[in-house]
Amino acid sequence: MSQSPRQNLTKESIKEKIVRYQEEEDPGLQEELVKHYQGLVSNMAAKFSRGAEPYEDLYQVGMIGLLAALKRFDTTYGHTFESFAIPTIVGEIKRHMRDKTWSVHVPRRIKELGPRIKRAVEELTTLNQRSPQVAEIAEHLQVREEEVLEAMEMGRSYNAVSVDSPIEAGSDGSQITLLDLVGEQDISFEQVDQRMILEKAFQILSEREQKILQLTFFENHSQKQAGEALGISQMHVSRLQRKALHKLREAINSEPSEVI
Repeated sequence: MSQSPRQNLTKESIKEKIVRYQEEEDPGLQEELVKHYQGLVSNMAAKFSRGAEPYEDLYQVGMIGLLAALKRFDTTYGHTFESFAIPTIVGEIKRHMRDKTWSVHVPRRIKELGPRIKRAVEELTTLNQRSPQVAEIAEHLQVREEEVLEAMEMGRSYNAVSVDSPIEAGSDGSQITLLDLVGEQDISFEQVDQRMILEKAFQILSEREQKILQLTFFENHSQKQAGEALGISQMHVSRLQRKALHKLREAINSEPSEVI
């Protein structure tokens, strides 16, 4: 993003402009101050955009933090505006990253506990010269062990993993993807249901109709062969077959619950 060159403003003139902006809400003053500090916002955004979060998004969030700082800065405290603006901008960026970049919804208390656990682990590791146990972390942070475990588990949800991500499958270095491990619905389950419905519906057919369907659909006999087996003509087999199929369709489609 192109940025205007930073204006040469003194600390006193900056304070004067901020006071006037807060009193008058002059858009011109706001634009002048924003242009003056957009380089500061850009630096903060660049610092935090080294991960997955785009620089442009963080820059826009940082600008929101800058505007908030311009409205809240108290010139009577004697501090420079920069010393107040930087924590405000960084806080806005971190809040955005905490709330917007998790792959799944995670309670705020868990998000806030995660960084505390990380610092506690580092401190306790340095102190004890070993990795701390969950109970030690909980005692150090004055929280329950269940909260520590929950935060550790939920911390794994910060970034979603693509189903195309490679996984080493064996000692030979061969790889598969997560998608290879995802199960599929077995069509046999549906076929079992259909077979059960069909078997129940078969009960409404006469013995001869059942035999004709058995020969022609399940044993792959032709109508002529079925007729020879039953001692009837091919035309008679065809007529009985159509009648049987019509009865089955009506039975299944009209009241499936009664068939089952």
